[in-house]
Amino acid sequence: MSIKSQNIVEIEHRVSDQDRWQRQGHKGGVLWMTGLPGSGKSTLAFELERSLFAKGRQVFVMDGDNLRHGLNSDLGFSPQDRAENIRRVGEVAGLYASAGMITVTAFISPYQAARDAARAAAKDRFHEVYLSASLDVCEGRDPKGHYKKARSGEIPDFTGVSAPYESPEAPELVVNTGVLSVEESLALLEDYVAKAFALEAE
Repeated sequence: MSIKSQNIVEIEHRVSDQDRWQRQGHKGGVLWMTGLPGSGKSTLAFELERSLFAKGRQVFVMDGDNLRHGLNSDLGFSPQDRAENIRRVGEVAGLYASAGMITVTAFISPYQAARDAARAAAKDRFHEVYLSASLDVCEGRDPKGHYKKARSGEIPDFTGVSAPYESPEAPELVVNTGVLSVEESLALLEDYVAKAFALEAE
């Protein structure tokens, strides 16, 4: 993305990543959950947050619906607005990761290019997690009744029905939430975080 501001200079922090990590007891990073509506993103994100917090980890969830009440309240669901939604979240999540937090995001984020931009914002701190439940499974769950409304034409541009979803090309982790239970899926996520966010032995 091009920068419109002029006469700006990036200022370096006086606190290193390693210093932050040592204080937190783990690396900072972004655990980016993507998948169709109903694939379990919010459920798993908040369960993971609770579990990691109980273990003393510095963790925070950014959820799609929650951020559309504030930071992204001016955006709709057109392809352009979806891309801007993810761009903003990607930048903020990257900042949280730089501060040493384990940042868990729960966004459909249907476009590969937008997810790639979020990865670029977080650099090597980005971990893409694909919740690979099929459309049939997700629509069968329909926890918010959105699929039913989308099929009747009440919700335009709905991912999986009238708008596309581009499956991740090379995610760091795939969790088949169409087959695995919440407990089984959570165990996979906990194991991944324990390994990917651990400090290297001195």
